[in-house]
Amino acid sequence: MEGRPLTSAPADPPLDLADDAAPIDDSIEPGKRLIRLPADKGLSLGDRVANAITRLTWRTPLHAFRLKGRFPLKLLGVPADPVPGDTRAGTAIRAGHFLHRGLKLPLGELDFAALTVAPTFADYLHSFAWLRDLAATGTRADGAPIAEAVVRHWLGTHGETVSEPAWKADNTAWRILFWAAHAPLILSSSDLVYRSAVLNHLARAARHLDRVADKTRPGTGQMVAWVGIVAASLLMPGGEPRQIFGEAGLRKVLETSFYADGGNISRSPQAQLDAVMALSMLAKVYEMRRMEVPPFVQEVLARAVPALLGLLHSDGGMGSWQGSGATSAAHVQAIVSASGVRTRPLKQARDWGYQRLVANKVVLLADAAPPPIARVTEAGCASTLAFELSDGDERIVVNCGGAALTGATIPADLARGLRTTAAHSTLILADTNSTAILANGSLGKGVTEVELDRRETPQGSRVEMSHDGYARRHGLIHRRLLILSPNGRELRGEDMLLPAPRTRRKGDKGFALRFHLGRNISASLTADKLGALLRINGGPLWQFRTSEGALDVEQSLWVDGEGRPHPTEQLVVTGTAPAGGASIGWIFKHIG
Repeated sequence: MEGRPLTSAPADPPLDLADDAAPIDDSIEPGKRLIRLPADKGLSLGDRVANAITRLTWRTPLHAFRLKGRFPLKLLGVPADPVPGDTRAGTAIRAGHFLHRGLKLPLGELDFAALTVAPTFADYLHSFAWLRDLAATGTRADGAPIAEAVVRHWLGTHGETVSEPAWKADNTAWRILFWAAHAPLILSSSDLVYRSAVLNHLARAARHLDRVADKTRPGTGQMVAWVGIVAASLLMPGGEPRQIFGEAGLRKVLETSFYADGGNISRSPQAQLDAVMALSMLAKVYEMRRMEVPPFVQEVLARAVPALLGLLHSDGGMGSWQGSGATSAAHVQAIVSASGVRTRPLKQARDWGYQRLVANKVVLLADAAPPPIARVTEAGCASTLAFELSDGDERIVVNCGGAALTGATIPADLARGLRTTAAHSTLILADTNSTAILANGSLGKGVTEVELDRRETPQGSRVEMSHDGYARRHGLIHRRLLILSPNGRELRGEDMLLPAPRTRRKGDKGFALRFHLGRNISASLTADKLGALLRINGGPLWQFRTSEGALDVEQSLWVDGEGRPHPTEQLVVTGTAPAGGASIGWIFKHIG
């Protein structure tokens, strides 16, 4: 079913920075800005009680009774899936096994009643995101028998029994979107009983979301739940009341899920990708029905896409922040293209908390805000004031990344380590995190305020940031100055430890200044142990120098967008800061 275009923007690649790209307001305003962490660091008692009640109601006959439909159903149309699937994963499914982040599961061993895979793999299966991958390879005639067999199995196990993670709100919403977009794969059967079971599940899933969406944990998962409600209202007959209800709920949750600059409240690039993808898929459902996409959805996409682009390196791939991995340029490009938004990268997202400096082919990304509040993330990182640096296709300085990408090669213990301050390119004082990571995995006390001052000068782009994460425990403020030269061939930095006001001096404190290097870089120390040559295979040559401390090269790792860790190196400057503070100057310089 054909619908009219969602926007008047041309279908050119959205990363094209041509003059006709949509303007965004990211002018650099001189002067300091104080960014505070919201006071709420965790789920309120009311939220915890509501979530507990929701989980309990799933286990009662009452909830199952409410999910039973009253009318025969049909699908009003098949919306297009605007994002292409992973052909490698799709080929693996046709060959007889699911493939997800290094893990394999043979179709013959698939048991929805007792899945023993990583949580993210389970979500991949329960959400039926793999239908997109299957559809990307071969013909529908080849893929339909596979898809139908898995759907039958899932319905036989979970169709009548509400439980997690199968009926988790975001998984349920994604399932509605993927079943609708790939209905030809799962509804080609002539078995009327099976077809009726599929359609009835879509109705049950919608009614389930009606009851749990507003009780779901705040963040992208809750937003996706409301997207599922609106999509269901447009996909099945008699959906007008649900559409009114769903659009009102979606508008409300979008207002609380995104900052004014377009970044999501979890501060996660991966969550930003998921949000843009979900809203883009919803837009295709409206298009299938020949209906106008609500302006509030278009407005959020128009703000979210430039914020997302602001975290891309020169190669178009994503930076590693707040648990996300270095998602490939192709995947990011596919999702941005699906949004239909043509715009430029946002240079500074003060509320979302990221700064972007560009000079020729050199891109610097910096974290200039407190970590997200605990209630909206499960993989929040103590990364305040960390930065990443790229030169063309090469990453020079990175963060380890990947704390949220658990799988075959990212076990839980490693994921926890990837959230620490030491896993990011910044200063660590007294071997402690700038924001505590508690035993239960949530974020504790630490950074509550970040002061930011950004200016454009003849000497280049200048960003000065400071945080109070060490003030209470160690009596010191960490301040970082970064200056990127106009030609991009030089990055000067200074890390300062300053006495915090109204705190006692607490004696000498050891510090480590860490710069995790890209996977293609090998470092060798100079004779004076104050510098290092950074050799890139087939790429430019960079040099690092420090004014203070002892420089050494240590092992590190970097996690790619598929959750696979790669061995790398890191430069580590160590020293001792007296109670009066310390200052360490350093430079990265392109020398050939």
